[in-house]
Amino acid sequence: MAIARLRNLLRRDPEARALRALARGLRQLPTRHRPEDSLQVVVDLAREATGADYAALAVTDKHDTTQGFVTSGLTPIELRGLKTPPQGHGPLSSLRADGRPVRFEDVQDHPRAFGFPPHHPEMRALAGVPIWSQGHVRGSLYVADRREGRSFGEDDERILETLAVHASRVIEEEWY
Repeated sequence: MAIARLRNLLRRDPEARALRALARGLRQLPTRHRPEDSLQVVVDLAREATGADYAALAVTDKHDTTQGFVTSGLTPIELRGLKTPPQGHGPLSSLRADGRPVRFEDVQDHPRAFGFPPHHPEMRALAGVPIWSQGHVRGSLYVADRREGRSFGEDDERILETLAVHASRVIEEEWY
């Protein structure tokens, strides 16, 4: 009886679900792989686990310049249309500056919103978390727009934070 309750709890726990999915995804990678491959698993899982239309992960250097950018949910044409990776301006800048998660019902309503670059998909709801490495914010993981139109919540934030911990290890051990 106690084991059944524990299994049921683990099925509902967002961190446990994220870790199980992460373990499955990483097992599918070849033994020798690029850091971007591990980060792609993280981004794909973030999108899948939160029910988001889009997900992205930015790796930044000590000057907060984007060094790597991995996405999920964008078509190849949309990705090419971005031309350059985001540099952390606008609403996401607070995430990189103070290292705290963000959630927006409508990112366009944020006081620092100034629109999207040309060819960027329109996005409304957004949730993001910082990626910490050696005591500094070295990136961000974020998801946008849910397929069901619901807002992102606390469970989604916990999933993103769990995946961001793995991303930070990849960045520390394989990126820099």
